[in-house]
This record gives sequence, C-alpha cells and structure tokens, in this order.
Amino acid sequence: MAMNINWYPGHMKKTKEEIANNLKLVDIVLEIIDARIPESSRNPMIDEIIGNKPRMIIMNKSDLADKDINRKWIKKFKEEGIPATTMNSKEKINVSRIYDLAKTELADKFARNESKNIENSVIRMMIVGVPNAGKSTFINNVAKRKSANVGNRPGVTKTKQWIKTGANIELLDTPGVLWPKFDEKTGLNLSYTHAIKDEILNVEDLTLKFLEDLQKTYPESLTERYGVDPANPALEIYEDIARKRGAVTKGGDFDYTRTANIILTDFRSGKLGRISLERPWNILYTMMK
Repeated sequence: MAMNINWYPGHMKKTKEEIANNLKLVDIVLEIIDARIPESSRNPMIDEIIGNKPRMIIMNKSDLADKDINRKWIKKFKEEGIPATTMNSKEKINVSRIYDLAKTELADKFARNESKNIENSVIRMMIVGVPNAGKSTFINNVAKRKSANVGNRPGVTKTKQWIKTGANIELLDTPGVLWPKFDEKTGLNLSYTHAIKDEILNVEDLTLKFLEDLQKTYPESLTERYGVDPANPALEIYEDIARKRGAVTKGGDFDYTRTANIILTDFRSGKLGRISLERPWNILYTMMK
C-alpha cells in the first residue's frame, strides 16, 4: 500500500526566501531536527540556502529516540564536519554547551575580532527546522521565557523573531518549513512524528504502515505496551489493540480512527518507548543503491 504524502503550504515558500535574506544577519545556523528521524527531518533545501555558512545540529526530542542510535547519528554528523548534540527541550538546556560548540565552529571569527581588539562575545544564531521539530520550545527554554508561539501542531510559529538570552546568544527564529516533494518513506516519517498535519492524512492507513515498521524494528514495544503478538499481520495487531483499548462501536465494529489516534499519540508521547525510525547505516545503504 503506497501513500502519497505532500504538504507544502504557500507560506513555506516565503519562509525559504526569508531564511536566505536573513543569513547575513547571523553568525551560524542552528538546525533543529527530530532525533527519531534525523534524515527525514532535515530539509534538503537548507543545504542549498545556507551554502558555506557555519552550522550546528541539535537532535531534539532525543529522550524519545533510541539512546544508542542517537550516539551513532552524532558520530555520522561529526564525520560530515557538522557539530551535533542531543537535547530534550522539555528539560533544562545546557546553554553554555551550545555556546561552546558554536564558538569552536566560529573560531576564525573570534580570532579576527581578537586581532582587531574587538570585544564582542555575542553569537547570533538562526534557528531552522521542519514543523514540529521543537524549535519554539527550544528557544523558550534557552531564553527562559515564553518568547515564541508554541503548540504541538505543525505550523504554529508564524513570523520572524529575534530573541535575546542571558548567555551571549541571540536567536533568530523562523517558521518551520518543509520542501515541495519528498519520497514516500520521508513523508511517512514526517507524518508519524506529526511534522505533517493529521488532518490531511488518512490516519488509518498511516497507522497500519507504522505498525508494519514497528514489527521490523521494535516488535517488543508492541508487546510491552499492548500485549499483542508482533508476529501477527499488522491489520490483526491493529484490531487487537482496538479490542484491548475498547475502541469498538456499539455495533461491534472496530473504531479504526480512534485506535489510530491511540497508537500515534502513544508513539509521539514516548509511551511506546524510545524509538528511532531511522538509522545511519540504513541511510548510507539507501544512498549507495
């Protein structure tokens, strides 16, 4: 069963143009990605837009992803010459750690300032990322105040915002932006994590796909959370979960939509355990095919 998933609202084209125009205002680009889908949550247009501008990667929501897989992604990014670190924006963020990483990446700039006796330790960062990657929550945590509009629905951050922090960091927030076309697997991953709105999807088909993926990668999560046999066909697992969760209509039919919302919410909130939907070696294999 193939799913054609594309979601590219008109405002995202404008956001792309704003990012390009505002690059000259910042020292470094901070790319916020979802640790569960590090490749799918990286906008390929960002490489084209920022060019040789220094960048860092924050693997947000790392507490929801497989710890061992997180480490392997950090290693992969380092090999590509991009400093990266894991973060959980719901907890206190080590701002000095982010500053030190950025300062290392901007060593040439600081050396030039020092040679000219310029005392300016402030680093200006542009925050970019796909919808629902956690940019606004990250900013509010770093700034220690409610600066950016936050919501768990994609597309909440609306306009460009400068946010000052108490740690020699100034942040330029931008709305989350997707790209016009992506392959089926990328679309599925973005949908699983809610970077693409549920309202435009067939959540029943999406959930069936999700269960099929879990059967291959984290079958034990299905057993532990729902008490189902992961060796059964995905549809049978789907209906077994509906039965166990009481998602059955008065006529005795399964309520597939309600069951889909239960399963997807469990994944997105971490109740299914720490799950990584992408692994560095899978990405490398795909690129070599």
